[in-house]
Amino acid sequence: MNDTYKIVSLYCFSQISEKKLSKLRDKLEKFEGKGLTGLMILALEGLNGTICGRETIVDIFHREIKIFLKDQDLNEKISFSEKKVFKKLKIKIKAEIVTMGINDISPEIKSGIYVDSEQWNNLLKDEETILIDTRNHYEVSLGSFDNAINPNLKNFREFPDWLDKNLKKITNNNENINIAMFCTGGIRCEKATSLLLEKGYQNTYHLKGGILKYFEDIPSNRNKYKGECYVFDERVSVDKNLKKGSYSICHACGMPLSVEDKKKLHYIEGVQCHLCIDKFSDADRARFAERQKQIEDKIEKSTFD
Repeated sequence: MNDTYKIVSLYCFSQISEKKLSKLRDKLEKFEGKGLTGLMILALEGLNGTICGRETIVDIFHREIKIFLKDQDLNEKISFSEKKVFKKLKIKIKAEIVTMGINDISPEIKSGIYVDSEQWNNLLKDEETILIDTRNHYEVSLGSFDNAINPNLKNFREFPDWLDKNLKKITNNNENINIAMFCTGGIRCEKATSLLLEKGYQNTYHLKGGILKYFEDIPSNRNKYKGECYVFDERVSVDKNLKKGSYSICHACGMPLSVEDKKKLHYIEGVQCHLCIDKFSDADRARFAERQKQIEDKIEKSTFD
């Protein structure tokens, strides 16, 4: 295998005390000096993140978490890359491991029915099942499953409000209807099912491990996903083989750009794209242009040194 870095995305809803959170953070931060990169979010409700590094150190880090959580399911998704996909390791303590802003739900205690990748393909055949993509609008723009409802969210915190405004309409007030949800790695759709159960919708399903696990499990000839999957690291997107996709990032607004987007009239690398041309001032664009020039000068210098 030419790929030299192992990438593991994981999460677990598990009650952790404040005292143990601080101890875990201190223990995990020590891995940065060992070449590990990534982002881990710790909270009273569990942990969530993606790590990248040489396979040996990634496996040691992974084992530390398994021991800490007493071998609970971490919903691991594994891929490989020729380059590191993070610049450094960040371990953060936050209020939630994925921000919904609802305090009275607990996915650890109550969540929807897990559906594995094979079961998901069967579920997609059921035309009576309502399919909801719980990701942000810019993620959905890269790809999704056919017939999935796109809530057009700016962030996951908007999901409860979207449900309140749309759930009765899309279900025709039928609380017994099947609702299946998915996201990148499984964490958002799992938390979403917990909220749906609180609202009385008991036939609620979610894709275990999300799209990334689905890509890992289902070969291309049986893969029902259309397009690429946005990921929150320097790869920007991955294809169905979990290889780096074709998208890049606009360094002005942070939105993902396709190859076609970068050919559009208003695109200037590092300065603007068609999505943000009206969002910044001339002073902003001048600053972005200077930053881009510094990046290009640095690349040129490293090439000839």
